[in-house]
Amino acid sequence: MSRSPVHRVLVVGVGSIGERHLRCFGRTGRADVGLVEVNAAVRDTVAARYGVTRSFAELDAALAAGFEAAVVATPAHLHVPVATRLAEAGLDLLIEKPLSTGLDGIESLRRSVAERGGIAAVAYNYRAMAPLAALRDAVVSGRFGRALEIVACCGQHFPFYRPAYREIYYRDRATGGGAVQDALTHVLNAAEWTVGPAQRLVADAAHLALEGVDVEDTVHVLARHAGVLASYSLNQHQAPSEVTLTVVCERGTARFEAHENRWRWAVEPGAPWQDEPFAAVERDAAYLRQAERFLDARERKGTVACTLEEGLQTLRVNLAILASLDTGGWVEIGGVK
Repeated sequence: MSRSPVHRVLVVGVGSIGERHLRCFGRTGRADVGLVEVNAAVRDTVAARYGVTRSFAELDAALAAGFEAAVVATPAHLHVPVATRLAEAGLDLLIEKPLSTGLDGIESLRRSVAERGGIAAVAYNYRAMAPLAALRDAVVSGRFGRALEIVACCGQHFPFYRPAYREIYYRDRATGGGAVQDALTHVLNAAEWTVGPAQRLVADAAHLALEGVDVEDTVHVLARHAGVLASYSLNQHQAPSEVTLTVVCERGTARFEAHENRWRWAVEPGAPWQDEPFAAVERDAAYLRQAERFLDARERKGTVACTLEEGLQTLRVNLAILASLDTGGWVEIGGVK
Protein backbone atom coordinates (compact mmCIF):
# COMPACT_ATOMS: atom_id res chain seq x y z
CA MET A 1 0.00 0.00 0.00
CA SER A 2 1.38 3.43 -0.92
CA ARG A 3 2.39 5.80 1.87
CA SER A 4 0.95 8.89 0.20
CA PRO A 5 -1.00 9.98 -2.88
CA VAL A 6 0.05 8.16 -6.05
CA HIS A 7 1.88 10.36 -8.54
CA ARG A 8 1.56 9.58 -12.24
CA VAL A 9 5.17 9.79 -13.42
CA LEU A 10 6.37 9.41 -17.00
CA VAL A 11 10.00 8.44 -17.68
CA VAL A 12 11.14 9.69 -21.07
CA GLY A 13 14.01 7.52 -22.29
CA VAL A 14 14.75 4.24 -20.51
CA GLY A 15 18.35 3.55 -21.34
CA SER A 16 20.62 2.77 -18.40
CA ILE A 17 19.87 5.90 -16.33
CA GLY A 18 16.23 6.15 -17.39
CA GLU A 19 15.64 2.56 -16.35
CA ARG A 20 17.17 3.34 -12.96
CA HIS A 21 14.83 6.31 -12.51
CA LEU A 22 11.84 4.18 -13.50
CA ARG A 23 12.85 1.46 -11.04
CA CYS A 24 13.46 3.91 -8.19
CA PHE A 25 10.24 5.88 -8.64
CA GLY A 26 8.42 2.56 -8.63
CA ARG A 27 10.20 1.51 -5.45
CA THR A 28 8.95 4.58 -3.57
CA GLY A 29 5.48 3.04 -3.51
CA ARG A 30 4.21 6.53 -4.34
CA ALA A 31 4.29 6.53 -8.15
CA ASP A 32 2.34 4.98 -10.99
CA VAL A 33 5.11 4.91 -13.60
CA GLY A 34 4.90 4.91 -17.40
CA LEU A 35 7.58 5.22 -20.04
CA VAL A 36 8.40 6.59 -23.48
CA GLU A 37 11.16 4.93 -25.49
CA VAL A 38 11.72 5.13 -29.25
CA ASN A 39 13.76 1.91 -29.34
CA ALA A 40 11.12 -0.85 -29.53
CA ALA A 41 13.34 -3.60 -28.15
CA VAL A 42 14.39 -1.50 -25.15
CA ARG A 43 10.82 -0.29 -24.61
CA ASP A 44 9.37 -3.79 -24.53
CA THR A 45 12.16 -5.24 -22.41
CA VAL A 46 12.02 -2.55 -19.71
CA ALA A 47 8.22 -2.51 -19.62
CA ALA A 48 8.14 -6.27 -19.15
CA ARG A 49 10.91 -6.22 -16.52
CA TYR A 50 9.02 -3.81 -14.26
CA GLY A 51 5.44 -4.65 -15.16
CA VAL A 52 4.80 -1.25 -16.76
CA THR A 53 1.46 -1.29 -18.54
CA ARG A 54 1.64 2.18 -20.04
CA SER A 55 4.58 2.35 -22.47
CA PHE A 56 4.73 4.56 -25.52
CA ALA A 57 6.82 4.93 -28.64
CA GLU A 58 6.05 8.64 -28.99
CA LEU A 59 5.81 11.54 -26.58
CA ASP A 60 2.53 12.84 -28.04
CA ALA A 61 0.71 9.64 -27.15
CA ALA A 62 2.11 9.72 -23.63
CA LEU A 63 1.06 13.33 -23.12
CA ALA A 64 -2.54 12.33 -23.80
CA ALA A 65 -2.43 9.70 -21.04
CA GLY A 66 -2.79 11.92 -18.00
CA PHE A 67 0.69 11.98 -16.47
CA GLU A 68 1.43 14.67 -13.88
CA ALA A 69 5.23 14.61 -13.76
CA ALA A 70 8.09 13.42 -15.91
CA VAL A 71 11.71 12.36 -15.73
CA VAL A 72 13.66 13.47 -18.80
CA ALA A 73 16.39 10.87 -19.41
CA THR A 74 17.05 11.33 -23.11
CA PRO A 75 20.54 12.23 -24.40
CA ALA A 76 21.51 15.63 -23.01
CA HIS A 77 21.10 17.64 -26.21
CA LEU A 78 17.39 16.71 -26.19
CA HIS A 79 16.72 17.56 -22.54
CA VAL A 80 15.55 21.14 -23.05
CA PRO A 81 13.21 20.66 -26.05
CA VAL A 82 11.62 17.58 -24.45
CA ALA A 83 11.35 19.25 -21.05
CA THR A 84 9.78 22.35 -22.59
CA ARG A 85 7.08 20.30 -24.28
CA LEU A 86 6.36 18.56 -21.01
CA ALA A 87 6.28 21.83 -19.06
CA GLU A 88 3.90 23.36 -21.60
CA ALA A 89 1.64 20.35 -21.02
CA GLY A 90 1.66 21.12 -17.29
CA LEU A 91 3.97 18.37 -16.01
CA ASP A 92 6.49 18.81 -13.21
CA LEU A 93 10.03 17.89 -14.26
CA LEU A 94 13.08 16.00 -13.09
CA ILE A 95 15.70 16.48 -15.82
CA GLU A 96 18.79 14.30 -15.98
CA LYS A 97 22.17 15.96 -15.70
CA PRO A 98 23.62 17.89 -17.36
CA LEU A 99 20.70 20.20 -18.00
CA SER A 100 21.80 20.51 -21.62
CA THR A 101 24.85 20.76 -23.87
CA GLY A 102 24.23 24.47 -24.54
CA LEU A 103 22.06 27.39 -23.48
CA ASP A 104 19.62 27.44 -26.40
CA GLY A 105 15.98 27.13 -25.34
CA ILE A 106 16.58 27.39 -21.62
CA GLU A 107 14.83 30.76 -21.25
CA SER A 108 11.73 29.28 -22.90
CA LEU A 109 11.89 26.32 -20.52
CA ARG A 110 12.20 28.56 -17.48
CA ARG A 111 9.29 30.66 -18.68
CA SER A 112 7.08 27.61 -19.30
CA VAL A 113 7.76 26.27 -15.81
CA ALA A 114 7.20 29.65 -14.15
CA GLU A 115 3.98 30.45 -16.00
CA ARG A 116 2.39 27.23 -14.76
CA GLY A 117 3.83 27.38 -11.25
CA GLY A 118 5.46 24.04 -11.90
CA ILE A 119 8.38 22.20 -10.33
CA ALA A 120 11.61 21.65 -12.25
CA ALA A 121 14.67 19.90 -10.84
CA VAL A 122 17.96 18.63 -12.26
CA ALA A 123 19.08 15.13 -11.32
CA TYR A 124 22.42 15.79 -9.63
CA ASN A 125 22.06 12.88 -7.27
CA TYR A 126 25.21 13.47 -5.20
CA ARG A 127 23.00 15.89 -3.27
CA ALA A 128 20.94 12.91 -2.15
CA MET A 129 23.99 11.19 -0.60
CA ALA A 130 23.79 11.41 3.18
CA PRO A 131 27.54 11.77 3.91
CA LEU A 132 27.91 14.67 1.46
CA ALA A 133 24.82 16.36 2.89
CA ALA A 134 26.28 16.03 6.40
CA LEU A 135 29.61 17.53 5.30
CA ARG A 136 27.84 20.34 3.50
CA ASP A 137 25.73 21.15 6.58
CA ALA A 138 28.89 21.34 8.70
CA VAL A 139 30.68 23.61 6.24
CA VAL A 140 27.70 25.92 5.65
CA SER A 141 27.06 26.20 9.40
CA GLY A 142 30.56 27.59 9.90
CA ARG A 143 31.59 24.72 12.16
CA PHE A 144 35.14 24.79 10.74
CA GLY A 145 35.28 28.49 9.95
CA ARG A 146 35.41 30.03 6.50
CA ALA A 147 36.05 27.68 3.58
CA LEU A 148 39.40 28.38 1.92
CA GLU A 149 40.02 25.59 -0.57
CA ILE A 150 38.25 22.65 -2.17
CA VAL A 151 40.04 19.71 -3.78
CA ALA A 152 38.38 16.85 -5.68
CA CYS A 153 40.11 13.66 -6.85
CA CYS A 154 37.90 11.20 -8.72
CA GLY A 155 38.20 8.19 -10.98
CA GLN A 156 36.40 5.13 -12.25
CA HIS A 157 36.85 2.46 -14.92
CA PHE A 158 34.01 3.60 -17.17
CA PRO A 159 34.04 0.56 -19.50
CA PHE A 160 33.44 -1.72 -16.51
CA TYR A 161 30.32 0.17 -15.44
CA ARG A 162 29.10 1.21 -18.91
CA PRO A 163 30.38 -1.40 -21.37
CA ALA A 164 28.27 0.07 -24.19
CA TYR A 165 29.94 3.48 -23.88
CA ARG A 166 31.12 3.39 -27.52
CA GLU A 167 27.55 3.16 -28.82
CA ILE A 168 25.76 5.65 -26.56
CA TYR A 169 25.74 9.41 -25.95
CA TYR A 170 29.21 9.24 -24.39
CA ARG A 171 31.05 9.07 -27.69
CA ASP A 172 30.16 12.65 -28.71
CA ARG A 173 30.30 15.93 -26.78
CA ALA A 174 27.31 17.14 -28.81
CA THR A 175 25.09 14.55 -27.09
CA GLY A 176 26.57 15.02 -23.61
CA GLY A 177 29.60 12.78 -23.95
CA GLY A 178 33.10 13.02 -22.58
CA ALA A 179 34.33 13.12 -19.00
CA VAL A 180 33.37 16.75 -18.38
CA GLN A 181 29.65 16.44 -19.13
CA ASP A 182 29.26 12.79 -18.12
CA ALA A 183 31.09 12.63 -14.78
CA LEU A 184 32.94 15.75 -13.64
CA THR A 185 29.69 17.72 -13.76
CA HIS A 186 28.43 15.73 -10.72
CA VAL A 187 31.46 16.78 -8.69
CA LEU A 188 31.28 20.41 -9.81
CA ASN A 189 27.63 20.58 -8.77
CA ALA A 190 28.43 19.05 -5.38
CA ALA A 191 31.21 21.59 -4.84
CA GLU A 192 28.98 24.52 -5.80
CA TRP A 193 26.33 23.24 -3.41
CA THR A 194 28.95 23.20 -0.65
CA VAL A 195 31.01 26.38 -1.15
CA GLY A 196 29.02 28.44 -3.66
CA PRO A 197 29.09 29.01 -7.42
CA ALA A 198 32.28 28.85 -9.43
CA GLN A 199 33.16 32.20 -10.99
CA ARG A 200 36.18 31.54 -13.21
CA LEU A 201 38.30 28.58 -14.28
CA VAL A 202 40.99 27.15 -16.50
CA ALA A 203 41.04 23.55 -17.70
CA ASP A 204 43.16 20.87 -19.33
CA ALA A 205 41.86 17.55 -20.65
CA ALA A 206 42.82 14.73 -22.98
CA HIS A 207 41.74 11.42 -24.39
CA LEU A 208 44.28 9.04 -22.84
CA ALA A 209 42.91 5.54 -22.56
CA LEU A 210 39.33 4.64 -23.53
CA GLU A 211 39.22 2.65 -26.73
CA GLY A 212 36.76 3.37 -29.52
CA VAL A 213 36.07 7.04 -28.69
CA ASP A 214 38.03 10.27 -28.97
CA VAL A 215 36.31 12.44 -26.33
CA GLU A 216 38.26 13.43 -23.23
CA ASP A 217 38.52 10.75 -20.53
CA THR A 218 40.82 12.74 -18.20
CA VAL A 219 40.21 16.28 -16.93
CA HIS A 220 41.98 18.75 -14.64
CA VAL A 221 40.38 22.07 -13.65
CA LEU A 222 41.51 25.01 -11.51
CA ALA A 223 38.69 27.27 -10.39
CA ARG A 224 37.70 30.13 -8.13
CA HIS A 225 34.46 30.02 -6.13
CA ALA A 226 34.59 33.63 -4.90
CA GLY A 227 37.33 33.47 -2.23
CA VAL A 228 37.63 29.69 -2.35
CA LEU A 229 40.39 28.18 -4.51
CA ALA A 230 39.47 24.87 -6.13
CA SER A 231 41.08 22.06 -8.07
CA TYR A 232 39.39 19.09 -9.70
CA SER A 233 40.90 15.99 -11.27
CA LEU A 234 38.92 13.13 -12.78
CA ASN A 235 39.64 10.19 -15.03
CA GLN A 236 37.45 7.40 -16.42
CA HIS A 237 40.03 4.64 -16.76
CA GLN A 238 41.57 3.87 -13.35
CA ALA A 239 40.78 0.57 -11.63
CA PRO A 240 39.33 1.84 -8.31
CA SER A 241 36.04 3.72 -8.30
CA GLU A 242 36.64 6.67 -5.99
CA VAL A 243 35.25 10.14 -5.37
CA THR A 244 36.94 12.31 -2.75
CA LEU A 245 35.95 15.92 -2.10
CA THR A 246 38.01 17.80 0.50
CA VAL A 247 37.10 21.21 1.92
CA VAL A 248 39.90 23.01 3.76
CA CYS A 249 38.56 25.62 6.18
CA GLU A 250 40.08 28.08 8.65
CA ARG A 251 39.68 25.80 11.66
CA GLY A 252 39.49 22.32 10.18
CA THR A 253 39.32 20.12 7.12
CA ALA A 254 36.32 18.07 6.01
CA ARG A 255 36.34 15.27 3.46
CA PHE A 256 33.58 13.37 1.65
CA GLU A 257 34.52 9.88 0.43
CA ALA A 258 31.74 8.49 -1.74
CA HIS A 259 33.44 5.12 -2.16
CA GLU A 260 33.58 4.69 1.64
CA ASN A 261 30.11 6.17 2.19
CA ARG A 262 31.43 8.51 4.88
CA TRP A 263 32.60 11.98 5.67
CA ARG A 264 35.46 12.78 8.01
CA TRP A 265 37.11 15.80 9.58
CA ALA A 266 40.33 16.87 11.27
CA VAL A 267 40.81 19.98 13.40
CA GLU A 268 44.11 19.48 15.24
CA PRO A 269 47.48 19.32 13.44
CA GLY A 270 48.87 15.80 13.61
CA ALA A 271 45.66 14.34 15.03
CA PRO A 272 43.85 11.50 13.26
CA TRP A 273 40.73 11.90 11.17
CA GLN A 274 37.41 11.76 12.95
CA ASP A 275 34.97 9.66 10.94
CA GLU A 276 31.22 9.63 10.53
CA PRO A 277 30.50 6.48 8.54
CA PHE A 278 27.05 5.68 7.27
CA ALA A 279 25.46 2.28 6.85
CA ALA A 280 26.27 0.53 3.59
CA VAL A 281 23.87 1.44 0.81
CA GLU A 282 22.91 -0.13 -2.48
CA ARG A 283 23.76 1.56 -5.75
CA ASP A 284 20.19 2.81 -6.21
CA ALA A 285 20.09 4.58 -2.83
CA ALA A 286 20.83 8.12 -4.01
CA TYR A 287 18.42 7.79 -6.94
CA LEU A 288 15.72 6.50 -4.62
CA ARG A 289 16.23 9.39 -2.19
CA GLN A 290 16.22 11.84 -5.09
CA ALA A 291 12.88 10.42 -6.25
CA GLU A 292 11.46 10.75 -2.75
CA ARG A 293 12.62 14.38 -2.57
CA PHE A 294 10.96 15.13 -5.92
CA LEU A 295 7.67 13.58 -4.82
CA ASP A 296 7.86 15.39 -1.48
CA ALA A 297 8.21 18.66 -3.39
CA ARG A 298 5.14 17.83 -5.47
CA GLU A 299 3.22 17.35 -2.23
CA ARG A 300 4.63 20.62 -0.85
CA LYS A 301 6.36 18.72 1.93
CA GLY A 302 9.89 19.67 0.99
CA THR A 303 12.16 20.91 -1.77
CA VAL A 304 13.87 19.26 -4.71
CA ALA A 305 17.52 18.31 -4.31
CA CYS A 306 18.78 20.54 -7.15
CA THR A 307 16.74 23.36 -8.65
CA LEU A 308 16.62 24.31 -12.32
CA GLU A 309 18.63 27.45 -11.56
CA GLU A 310 21.33 25.48 -9.76
CA GLY A 311 21.48 23.03 -12.65
CA LEU A 312 21.80 25.96 -15.07
CA GLN A 313 24.73 27.33 -13.06
CA THR A 314 26.56 24.00 -13.32
CA LEU A 315 25.78 23.86 -17.04
CA ARG A 316 27.55 27.21 -17.41
CA VAL A 317 30.54 25.70 -15.60
CA ASN A 318 30.56 22.72 -17.99
CA LEU A 319 30.49 25.09 -20.95
CA ALA A 320 33.24 27.23 -19.45
CA ILE A 321 35.46 24.17 -19.10
CA LEU A 322 34.89 23.22 -22.73
CA ALA A 323 35.58 26.81 -23.77
CA SER A 324 38.81 26.83 -21.76
CA LEU A 325 39.90 23.63 -23.47
CA ASP A 326 39.38 25.37 -26.81
CA THR A 327 41.11 28.63 -25.89
CA GLY A 328 43.75 27.42 -23.45
CA GLY A 329 42.98 30.22 -20.99
CA TRP A 330 40.88 31.32 -18.04
CA VAL A 331 37.14 31.71 -18.64
CA GLU A 332 34.68 33.79 -16.62
CA ILE A 333 31.55 31.73 -15.89
CA GLY A 334 29.24 34.73 -16.20
CA GLY A 335 30.54 35.38 -19.69
CA VAL A 336 29.48 31.99 -21.06
CA LYS A 337 26.89 32.46 -23.80
